[in-house]
Amino acid sequence: MNERTKYILDESRLPKAWYNINADMPIPPEPVLHPQTLEPVTPEFLSVLFPMNLIMQEISRERFIEIPEPVRQVYKLWRPTPMFRARRLEKALDTPAHLYYKYEGVSPVGSHKPNTAVAQAFYNKEAGTRALTTETGAGQWGSALAMACNFFGLDLEVYMVKVSYQQKPYRRIVMEGYGAQVFASPTAQTDYGRSVLATDPNSPGSLGIAISEAVEVAAKSGGQKKYSLGSVLNHVLLHQTVIGEEMLQQMEMAGEYPDMVIACTGGGSNFGGFAFPFLRENLQRGKNTRIIAVEPAATPSLTKGKYTFDYGDTAKMAPVVKMHTLGHDFMPPAIHAGGLRYHGMSPQVSALVAHGYVEARAVNQLATFEAALLFARSEGIIPAPEPTHAIRVAIDEALKCKETGEEKVIIFNVCGHGHFDMASYDAYLKGQLEDFDYPAAAVEAAMAHLPQVG
Repeated sequence: MNERTKYILDESRLPKAWYNINADMPIPPEPVLHPQTLEPVTPEFLSVLFPMNLIMQEISRERFIEIPEPVRQVYKLWRPTPMFRARRLEKALDTPAHLYYKYEGVSPVGSHKPNTAVAQAFYNKEAGTRALTTETGAGQWGSALAMACNFFGLDLEVYMVKVSYQQKPYRRIVMEGYGAQVFASPTAQTDYGRSVLATDPNSPGSLGIAISEAVEVAAKSGGQKKYSLGSVLNHVLLHQTVIGEEMLQQMEMAGEYPDMVIACTGGGSNFGGFAFPFLRENLQRGKNTRIIAVEPAATPSLTKGKYTFDYGDTAKMAPVVKMHTLGHDFMPPAIHAGGLRYHGMSPQVSALVAHGYVEARAVNQLATFEAALLFARSEGIIPAPEPTHAIRVAIDEALKCKETGEEKVIIFNVCGHGHFDMASYDAYLKGQLEDFDYPAAAVEAAMAHLPQVG
């Protein structure tokens, strides 16, 4: 009987190209709009924030885009990442389901985020950029970009959502250790930050606010700084597909193919990177795998939001895209999954959900931490609060298999470890963690301010 637990690819099998779902997208793309005129943007407008090489990736329809060798060399510090058969979790659940998970927590900063951070730093350096600005929620993205900027000799300013800045001080120290400057957003550093603080001096911040601050600094730098985004945009999800491409090879090693692919989603990068290569198999080769995106019930853009055009940030400086949104000035509850506290969603993921190619689920905070501890006590890995959403649904689906007797193959992505999230686990273990309901009134108020796009 094969009792294999780990599936590890040799470095020679590190993917040589990212997969671009734009080539196979079954839904025509919607235009990206200028935040002031609400007319389609030009490359010149986008070039204020992004280098042209990344803009071209954003709109590319090429199915595979070669990973530059300098990026692959950095990837080899942790890639390929391992896949595990969760045998101990299967036993704890007494399920006939076969559970597999990809573990991105082995990267130097403990999450999947360096897959695009390294690529974005490389392309910016190649384009002559000297400094970047960015936002971060839980600090995973900020840590990854700080490491990447250090490798490629770029300066970095990080605007970290204030509630996460307070909850996760060690993430700030990691970023500063790599040489980045880190500010608790909203800050007094920017015009928009000052306006938020004037209205609410105790604002916990949000990713929408932090994006606004980072965009403002880049836009006002006279070309000295570019902006880097850790999720949502097409080129970001593109760079993350190295995860799913590896997972396809590892499932082949295991001699199985998934019935279900599950990943958490806040802006879409982790989900897209894990799921898009399997979605390609559905679209091109007639596979029938269920693709499930899992979000917090407190910020349920896919399950409760509106699929429409909206601003990517609170200050209405970022481009307007069609996506599932709760409204750009929606203030998410202070859940501990800081990387998922975003009002919007990737346009690609949004379109796929809206047209039935991807399922969406929302789960509550307490249920995710319950799942996290069951996973940790079975598999030994303490996950970050973000992937606990995927773990929760994977467990629920495995328990359904227990009821039906079906031996389904379920795979999920553990996109980061929770070593910097001990305060969150401490609060849960002490019974001090809140379980936020869907903030219907706040969403309704925010929906009143959507842009009027003809």
